[in-house]
Amino acid sequence: MKKNAEVVVDSGARALTINEIIDRRPLSPFQVRIIVLCGVVLVLEGFDAQCIGFLAPSISETLRIPLRTFGPIFAAGLIGLMVAAMAIGPVADRWGRKWPLVAATLTFAVFSLLTARVTSFNELLILRFLTGLGLGGAMPNVVALTSEYAPKRLQSVLVAMLFCGIPLGALVSGLSSSVMIPTWGWRSVFYLGGILPLAVSLALITALPESVRFLSVRGANPLKIVAIMARISPELASAPLNLSISRDPASKGMPVSQLFAEGRAAGTILLWVPFFMNLLIIYFIVNWLPGLLRQSGMPVSAGIAAVSLFSLGGIVGALAEGRLMTGFGAYTVLLAEFGVSVLLIGALAYASSSYLLAMAVTFVLGVSVQGAQAGINAASASFYPTSMRATGVGWALGIGRIGSIIGPVFGGVLLSMEWTPQQILLSGMVPALCATVAVLTSNLLQTNASAYHSEPNPGRAR
Repeated sequence: MKKNAEVVVDSGARALTINEIIDRRPLSPFQVRIIVLCGVVLVLEGFDAQCIGFLAPSISETLRIPLRTFGPIFAAGLIGLMVAAMAIGPVADRWGRKWPLVAATLTFAVFSLLTARVTSFNELLILRFLTGLGLGGAMPNVVALTSEYAPKRLQSVLVAMLFCGIPLGALVSGLSSSVMIPTWGWRSVFYLGGILPLAVSLALITALPESVRFLSVRGANPLKIVAIMARISPELASAPLNLSISRDPASKGMPVSQLFAEGRAAGTILLWVPFFMNLLIIYFIVNWLPGLLRQSGMPVSAGIAAVSLFSLGGIVGALAEGRLMTGFGAYTVLLAEFGVSVLLIGALAYASSSYLLAMAVTFVLGVSVQGAQAGINAASASFYPTSMRATGVGWALGIGRIGSIIGPVFGGVLLSMEWTPQQILLSGMVPALCATVAVLTSNLLQTNASAYHSEPNPGRAR
C-alpha cells in the first residue's frame, strides 16, 4: 500500500500526511511567494511569446524581410513551445520541477537577448524556435509547482489566476513596444524581454524550493522535506517530528503511456480536444481579427484596439475563473464558456460593421475564451496525480499548441479561397462547438462513472 511522507506532531498524535497539512492550513507567506514567482514567469512568457507580432513590421523594414514571409517565424516559436511542453513533462516528473523551470527561464532569456542581434531571416527563424523551447519548458512546471503548493480547496482558483499572466504579459508587451520602438528601436524590446527573465531566473535559483509533494512521492531526504514543511507550517518547527517515507515505485520514470492507463484514456483525450480547439480560436482571433476588421471597412486602429480588449478580457476571465469553478463546478463553467464562445464568435461576424459593438463583443469573447483556457489548465492540474502531473499538463499544452499553429494557417487558407471576413469568422464557431461537445461528453462520462462507483457492488472491495 502506498504511503505519503508523514509528520507526527507529538507521540500521541495521529500521523498527518503532507497533503493534509497543506490542505488544512491557510496559505503561508512562503507559499504565496512561490505562487507569485510562478506568476511572474508566466507574465514574462506572455511578453516574449507575443512581442514578435508587435515587432514584425519594424523588423521587416530594418532587415528588409518581406512581412508576408513572417508566417514561418511566427510558427517557429510555437513549434518550439509545443516540442518543449511535451518533452519537459516526463523530465520534471522524474527529476523535479524547480531546475527544469530555472533552465527553461534561462533559455528564453538568453535567446531573447540573442534575437536582439539578428541580421537575417534564418537567424530570426532559428532563434524564435529556440526561444519557444524555453517558453514551452516553463509552463508545465509553473502549473505543477503552483498546484502542488496550493491547498486543494484553492487549487483551481490559484492555477486559473496564474494564467492571467499570459494576456497580462501580452498587454505589457504591446504597451512597451509602442513606447520603446520609436525611441530605441525594436531591438530594445528583445533586450528587455531577455534581461527581465534573466533576473527572475536568478531569483528562482535562490528563492524557489522543489515541490514538497514531489519530494514526498519520490522518497527524498526527510530533513529536506521537514525544512520545507516547517516554512509552510511554522508551528511544526519546534515540535518533535517523525517523518516516515515510503517510495512509490509507480511514480518512477512515469512514461507518457501512463496518461492512458488506469481508466485515464478517455479523460486525457477529452481534455486534449478543448486545449487544441481553444488555442486554435485564441491564435486565430489574435492573428486575423485586425486584418478581418480592416477588410470590413474599419480603421487600422480598430484592429489594435480589438486585440488589446481581447487580452484585457482574458485577464478578467482568468481572475474570475477559479472562483466560478469553485462555486459552480469546473464542468458547468467550462460548458457555459465554450457555449457562449460559439454565440459570441457568430455575433462578431455580424458586428464588424459597428465599431462599438465589435469592441464590446471582442472584450466579452476574451473573457470567455481565455477564461476557459485558464479553466482547462486548472482542470488538467487536478486531473493527474503528482507523479505524472507535469507530463499530463505538458502534453495537454503541447497538443493545444498544435491548435495555436493551425489557427493562423487556417485563417490564411480561408483568405486564399477568397472567403469574406464574415464567412471566416463564422467558421471559427466550429472549433468552439467541438470544445463544447468534448466538455459535455467528459462531464457525462464522469457523472456515469461516479454513479457506478456509488452503487453497492458485492464483488468489489470496499
